[in-house]
Amino acid sequence: MLNKPDDNKKDISTDTGSGSSARFFSHSTRLFNHHVPTEFVLLGFIEFFALMAAYFIGVDLRFSDSIWNQQFGDYLAHAILFAIIMQMSLIAFGAYQRQPEQSNAMLAARIGASMMLGMVVLSLTFYIAPVFFLGRGAFALAVLVSFVVVMMIRLIFMRISNAYDLRLRILVLGAGQTANLVKESQANGELKGVNLVCYMPMPGDRGAESGISLVKTPGALVKYVADNQIDIIVLAMDERRKGLPVHELLDCKMGGVEVLDLLTFFERHTSKIRLDIMQPSWLFLSEGFEVNNFRRMWKRVFDVTCVLLLMPVVLPLAALSAVAILIDSRGREGVIYSQTRVSENGRLFQIYKFRSMVVEAEKDGVARWAAKNDARITRVGAVLRKFRLDELPQLFNVLRGDMSFVGPRPERPEFVERLSENIPYYNERHRVKPGLSGWAQIRYPYGASEEDGFEKLQYDLYYVKNCSILLDILVILQTAEVVLLGKGAQ
Repeated sequence: MLNKPDDNKKDISTDTGSGSSARFFSHSTRLFNHHVPTEFVLLGFIEFFALMAAYFIGVDLRFSDSIWNQQFGDYLAHAILFAIIMQMSLIAFGAYQRQPEQSNAMLAARIGASMMLGMVVLSLTFYIAPVFFLGRGAFALAVLVSFVVVMMIRLIFMRISNAYDLRLRILVLGAGQTANLVKESQANGELKGVNLVCYMPMPGDRGAESGISLVKTPGALVKYVADNQIDIIVLAMDERRKGLPVHELLDCKMGGVEVLDLLTFFERHTSKIRLDIMQPSWLFLSEGFEVNNFRRMWKRVFDVTCVLLLMPVVLPLAALSAVAILIDSRGREGVIYSQTRVSENGRLFQIYKFRSMVVEAEKDGVARWAAKNDARITRVGAVLRKFRLDELPQLFNVLRGDMSFVGPRPERPEFVERLSENIPYYNERHRVKPGLSGWAQIRYPYGASEEDGFEKLQYDLYYVKNCSILLDILVILQTAEVVLLGKGAQ
């Protein structure tokens, strides 16, 4: 009998899935080195045009002048802008991520919050570019129709997902200590959107439960993969040199089934690079970890553009933050302080932040991470940190070129020296400029220990390896959710 996850109660040999029609939606789509579930790509296209239609419906309901036939072209650019901003707001609130056991009420709240964020951004857009202005009545109707339309699409999507089980169907080749890493990752909730159909024992597995391995019977593996609609075979055996079914794996691959090594599987489905199983040669033999002049150019243009676009919003917030700090300290303490951090290729620079701690926070000269409920944080500082307002002066660092808008967060030299001694490959995160926000910041809570530094490094290396304009935009949009909801602040 095959080893299989405990939650899979039915006989695995009869679990044939929902048919080949669902397998297309189970695969992921590679966009700029970042894998996105295909069903969300399709959902994004559908909702983009649905949002455009909602805009036209809102305008038509307000003015009732047969806009569909007479003035369609005049409003097309407005509708496209409306759909883009609303869809970015949905991305910012995680609407295109798998949300386990999400209720209809939570779905409505997420979409509603996205629409409210979209309204704020669009209102600012109307102020900056009056040519796109839309009357308040038509604007409100367009947003209301958008909420109803997106909610209906999502409910239909959820019903289809539940009926056809669009999760990737995974066969883990191995049932020993290495394969146990997959079980642990699933138990930790890291493997979303996958159905671990079975763990197949292999020769040489250590500590594996007794079971029958189909690789001992010629043709049995290929038949099992076909009968059970397997999408991905993950190589997780303890000893690859013993009994690896090379010819049958090639047959499966030629038949459209992906065959992945364990590290690549984790990278794709947990969005981090597992350092505990990584071989040094993988760093330079795998795709990614590439820097060229074109990438540096678009990165710089992207950084400066983001800062300039944010200035109308940031300047009033920065002024209010400065005044609050002055009032709280009664004018006795500075508003902005600088601190030495490590940048690209180990270069040191001065980072600027709004003061959120007491002046003598480290009077003994020992560098410390901020802790939860840290007594050194002032009353105003706690609010600034919760919504990341203390980091607004770092936009100056971005303009000056010390930092990028997106990248690994810069650490203090004292912490870098300590972490690089205890964590392998830690200095590899300095291959790119540090960022105001980063992949680790939206995927992992605030780090205040060496263990946290190890976990965050795995996400930082994923970013360094797969850095692209799409990933930068995704980080910026999801940072909005982190800031607005005050996630992970200390």
